[in-house]
Amino acid sequence: MADEDDTGFTLPRGATGFFRPGDGPLPMTDLRAFRTALYAAARIAGGEVGEVEEQAYPRTFHTASVVTRAGENIVLCHAHHPWVAFARTRRDWYGDAFLPPPPWARVFTDADFVVLGAGRLATPLSAVHTAVLTRHEWRQARLYGVTTLGGLLFNAWD
Repeated sequence: MADEDDTGFTLPRGATGFFRPGDGPLPMTDLRAFRTALYAAARIAGGEVGEVEEQAYPRTFHTASVVTRAGENIVLCHAHHPWVAFARTRRDWYGDAFLPPPPWARVFTDADFVVLGAGRLATPLSAVHTAVLTRHEWRQARLYGVTTLGGLLFNAWD
């Protein structure tokens, strides 16, 4: 279910939310498909969908929650690539506060999203294929102290 293998992760254009105007606009994750999967996940979890917050500049992700008797699960969805992750609390950016996917996360995989687990998101940038990153993206990563894949993907740089 989760993308936890030991092979390197290759970043595609737009992973950080930045783009060069000459390259054209970034792809957009299908928000409708994310919402559909989110509601299906809530049903399977025996809960309900809480607040859904669409991506807004400078964040690179949508934020939602599934609320069950056990508590609230924060669900992150990258705005430009179909990546889903889980966290304990809502934030404007994430570095290392990711959680393992809950059992009902398979719904996102079935809907063609890639579920990124806490281990994968904690991958050091040195183990990620970063050839697509521009000098500006590297400058932002250093400025914000980003050292992991998760911090690079789920950010609010400007």
